[in-house]
Amino acid sequence: MVASQRMKVANEKASKYVTMRGNVPKSSKSNEDSSPVGPWLLGLFVFVVCGSAVFQIIQSIRMA
Repeated sequence: MVASQRMKVANEKASKYVTMRGNVPKSSKSNEDSSPVGPWLLGLFVFVVCGSAVFQIIQSIRMA
């Protein structure tokens, strides 16, 4: 994209915020509060960690 065209697009995008004075959002991009790890991956991680802890406890009870 040509620099002058890029500047024109940016100016048009920011021109609607001129009258808002103090209520302008920090960024024009949508900012979602989502975790970087999906729920399935998190569930798998908890299953593996808790499962291995349970098996370790069972093994230590058998040895003692």
